Amino acid sequence: MACSVLIIEDEAVLARNMQQYLQRRGHEVQVAHSAEQGLPLLQAQQPDVLVLDFNLPGHDGMHVLKQVSQLSPATQTIMVTGHGHVELAVEAMKAGAADFLTKPVPLNKLQLLVERAAQQVRRDRALAYHQQRQGDGAQLAAILGDSEPMRRLRERLQQVLAAETRLQHGPPPAVLVRGETGTGKELVAKALHFEGSRRANPFVELNCAALPEALLESELFGHERGAFTDARERKLGLAETADGGTLFLDEIGDLPLGSQAKLLKLLEERSLRRVGGLTERQVDVRIIAATHRPLDELVALGRFRADLYYRLRVVQLDVPALSERGADVLLLAQAFVAAHARRYGKPAPLLEPSAQQALMAHAWPGNVRELRNLLEQAVLLDNSGRIDAALLNLPIAATAPGLRASGTTLAKQEHDLLLSALVRTHWNVSQAARELGVSRDTLRYRMDKHGLSPPPPLR
Repeated sequence: MACSVLIIEDEAVLARNMQQYLQRRGHEVQVAHSAEQGLPLLQAQQPDVLVLDFNLPGHDGMHVLKQVSQLSPATQTIMVTGHGHVELAVEAMKAGAADFLTKPVPLNKLQLLVERAAQQVRRDRALAYHQQRQGDGAQLAAILGDSEPMRRLRERLQQVLAAETRLQHGPPPAVLVRGETGTGKELVAKALHFEGSRRANPFVELNCAALPEALLESELFGHERGAFTDARERKLGLAETADGGTLFLDEIGDLPLGSQAKLLKLLEERSLRRVGGLTERQVDVRIIAATHRPLDELVALGRFRADLYYRLRVVQLDVPALSERGADVLLLAQAFVAAHARRYGKPAPLLEPSAQQALMAHAWPGNVRELRNLLEQAVLLDNSGRIDAALLNLPIAATAPGLRASGTTLAKQEHDLLLSALVRTHWNVSQAARELGVSRDTLRYRMDKHGLSPPPPLR
């Protein structure tokens, strides 16, 4: 298990031997010969493991050890000394050392202690990520919806998760999540991670559209000191930070071609090279990508690598637009109202029939995100315990396709339009839904709302 190591040792020959031995086993190692040299490196580099000599010129090792928790709290320390006194070992352990070695240092034992310390660092980081995400609702149960498209999505997710439990070796397959902006693609990615075998390890996110090209590669793959003008220190990329867990790349269609080549290498060889680096580093990371853009069209235009596209879509999951989910709109609305009310410390207001009708008629170009934000405003402004259509303030022009109101009441317009389409199609619900530009579930809901049902057959 490769990790970053800082050695603070004043004996130059021993320091060089430890550095070379650990480097040959894949670790990244830096050396300082005094506390004065080592403390700035400790703070800047945040190494996984510190190998610290007790007898240093100037400030001794105990002085450094007592500052580790402030300067680099995640670092595990291995104390080295030429005097194997029990009292000194106890004092070092009380001050935060993970292990204790006496000189002459057996290099193979040092390697074992470094790997053990690195494993502890990884467990600590995984626990921190897990605790941070526990309240995020990133489970299958949080993917709400009773519509047919959502039932299919949950079934597909469960199939993927079940297959991963039988995986014999290697990381789980790459997953491409497709859907319009605001449909909840990130929630699907989190469900895959937190319901899967890597749930205790990091879930790291990067929006590929949020950073300029010059910074994106450094953010994703890291850089070495001096790699470019502002690279004053070595920086781990998000791919390394996600080692053992999942890297979620949102808006993957905006990833520059140069970074696409490096991502393909990461997928195929499980290795990366930092910007300005000379060596390849092995990482164990699962890739989930998401996009609202048609990647196949970008491939045809030469703006997205075909080999990367096919490598990303080993598993493909499609998240439906809110306009295709029928009565799920009301189910989600109730959930959002309750959540926002808890957040603002007030009782959950009721959704009046007029509000429900307006919600069902709206086209939702911003999908679930638009619905969530709209209802937060409504809950925030409500003083009566009830949310009506006026409080929602939805524009009439933004009703669902085929259900535009242009006179009398919206309810009457909707009723007449539905009835006309159903009669014209001889009450074929699927055909009428296609003509109206809505989903079958949406049409069924509106038929029930208006009491529309096919006439009894003639005898």
